[in-house]
Amino acid sequence: MLMLMLVAAVTMWLRPLVTAQPLCHARTVRTGKVFNVIQDVQGDRLYFQSTTRLIKHPCKKNIALYLGKQVFFTTDNFETSLLPFTIPTSMQVGVPEVTSAHFAGSLLLLVVNHKVYTYDYESNSWNLSLGIKHPVTHVSGDNCCYTGSLFCVVSISWTWWLTPVIPALWEAGLIATSASQVSVILLGMFKYSDHPLNRSLGLSFDYNGTLDIVIAPGQKGILLLWFEKSLLFSHNAGQLVDTVRVKKGDQTLFTSIFEAPITIHNIAVNENELAVITQEDNLYYGNLGIVPSSIIKFADQHIWSEEAALMFRSSGILEILTPLRDAAFAAFDFQKCLVNIQAILMDPELHVGRCNIEFLKGEFTYRMYTIDMHSQLELTALLIPQPGTSLIPLVMVSNPHSLGFQATFYESGYTSDGNTKYKLVSRHFGRPKRVPLPCSLKRATMSTLTVDIANKEISCVDIKPLSTLISVGCDLDKKIVIQNTVSACSKGVLDASALQDNYSFIIEKEFYDPGFQGRQSSQDLRVFYSYQQLGCPLLVYYDTPWKPVVELWRKDRFQEVVGAEYVLLEVNGQFSYSYSQTAKSAMCVSQPQNWTTMIKETGGPFLWNRENYVSCHDPNNDAPLRWPDVQYQILGGRTANQIIFSHNNGFYVFYISIVDPYYSYCQLETVFSIYVYGAFPVQLVSPGVVTVLLISSILGSVWLAYMIPRLLRTAHGCRMKRFVAELYGRCKTVCQFRASATARTGTEPLGRHRSSYGGRSDH
Repeated sequence: MLMLMLVAAVTMWLRPLVTAQPLCHARTVRTGKVFNVIQDVQGDRLYFQSTTRLIKHPCKKNIALYLGKQVFFTTDNFETSLLPFTIPTSMQVGVPEVTSAHFAGSLLLLVVNHKVYTYDYESNSWNLSLGIKHPVTHVSGDNCCYTGSLFCVVSISWTWWLTPVIPALWEAGLIATSASQVSVILLGMFKYSDHPLNRSLGLSFDYNGTLDIVIAPGQKGILLLWFEKSLLFSHNAGQLVDTVRVKKGDQTLFTSIFEAPITIHNIAVNENELAVITQEDNLYYGNLGIVPSSIIKFADQHIWSEEAALMFRSSGILEILTPLRDAAFAAFDFQKCLVNIQAILMDPELHVGRCNIEFLKGEFTYRMYTIDMHSQLELTALLIPQPGTSLIPLVMVSNPHSLGFQATFYESGYTSDGNTKYKLVSRHFGRPKRVPLPCSLKRATMSTLTVDIANKEISCVDIKPLSTLISVGCDLDKKIVIQNTVSACSKGVLDASALQDNYSFIIEKEFYDPGFQGRQSSQDLRVFYSYQQLGCPLLVYYDTPWKPVVELWRKDRFQEVVGAEYVLLEVNGQFSYSYSQTAKSAMCVSQPQNWTTMIKETGGPFLWNRENYVSCHDPNNDAPLRWPDVQYQILGGRTANQIIFSHNNGFYVFYISIVDPYYSYCQLETVFSIYVYGAFPVQLVSPGVVTVLLISSILGSVWLAYMIPRLLRTAHGCRMKRFVAELYGRCKTVCQFRASATARTGTEPLGRHRSSYGGRSDH
């Protein structure tokens, strides 16, 4: 009995459906043709050997490419008659056969005769892609259409499929399957290039022909894989691939296209919908929902031809396009047959249930958000079901390995007619709480958030899923600022007006190296102080270990004091400072990085950052600790490392870079200045020796003041006084003789000179 019912159902499905209205309304586009004006086709006519394709630009809805016996390119949705699309003869393509095409921003990529050519439709220029050494058969990729964000500069994320070497054993194709993954089809499964999917393969799936892959727009990771006898679907970039079922109402007639009497001619997809036209003159429709995808058949009417192609004009509006040759003109006309999906689904013969959603809206749709590490984002959606129905909302992200979320669904009131309103609150985190550190979260990624209804009827054509793009990466509004509460100007040590008047200072040659290697220079360095960039320097006492207080700001708001690891480097090469800790005292388990090694590795002095930093506390770091007494040059983090200044005053201009890869996706860096003060000139004799000599001289003077008068009253003292008096008398006589001789002659006696002192002049 069950078998008879199934046979009867299939028989009814194969019979033409009775419909009171035509499936579509056809019209012919014929414009721009003037009699007695002959239009020539310039260049080599392109053609497409396989079954007809129609490729729409995922962002610019009026731009499309038709691939058939003739190729047509349009910027107005085929609303004018068109000449066949050609490539300039100067490109020397040989056989002008197109095998694949892809839109990437303002470029149209075409594979012609196994080479990739680009056509810039904005400047109307052609180029041959360089650097591709292998024959190419297909190009594929994705586009980001959120033009209002700096993260969404449309990138050419396209790759190419190489011609198979051993078709019987290996069939491979590279494809950009989502915003953050590139994958390859290898022996019936997907292999991925980026973490964490690169650690495993997708589940294997069966196919029995050469698959064409269509990436649904919207960057949700939705893939359609098809050829004439197969139609496969994946909503997670190929990790799971399932067949598309053929249904009638709630009943599944065929679990795959291969089982059904269907020969696919052409398919069309948009963000949420799927349409299929077959050589059996049938049109099928389905949505790209969460549950296993399925399609239903519309009424039998004559809509198919060998050159017919499908495209969605908008949500729920499908167009069947057919080029029409004109015997009098080189330009082709176009027959366009519009299909109103919503109107057709109301046919009771289709047994489609009534839409169970009255309202679904979220303010976050078609916007782009940014979540940095340790940040969160809250999004809300409003949902109203039809009376007497219940809904199952789902929140999905296309890259759950880098974006964590928590969703809450609750009643939020009633409508005026008594329907229950529900609110869905989804909190998203820049790092999933369940993912421990360390892990490969250094790279910024993109993730698409989608809110949909799991049990949504196919008739809910106008109720589209809510979707937005979340960049898990650098928040460009973030910056670091060095706290400067005590400046040299506020304390009167320096004058701000003087610093702004072409102020300069000298770094002595003993204390700087232009190569940043700690070697003394051969000459002093004069540095002009940039007050506009640096402001008044922070005041630092030379004899106190120091490190800056680093603040994180977002726009004009203070966020927190940065506790992450960072590095400093004096921008002029000054090295008259050291670090308070060594690798050993910093408890390193491996040899730490330092500026000397990083400059040698990177080739520049300011390239030590979060991308190349390796913590010496990481147990996975296999660099042995060979020199434990070397200076530890990383500040912040788990250590109490500080800067120690040498005994001299002066300016330091520091470059600071946050190197902790798990603090932010941003390269947080800045430049600031300090002024070190309080270092008096170095004394040649120690203070202890000076004190002893001073006390000794005082005691000696007191002793002499006491002893000399007593000695002069003795006989020995009397003899000393007579000797001094005689010596004084002789000196007086000599001086009088010289004075009288000079007065007589005006010259000194022979044998005597004037002494002179020659001093060094500083110019």
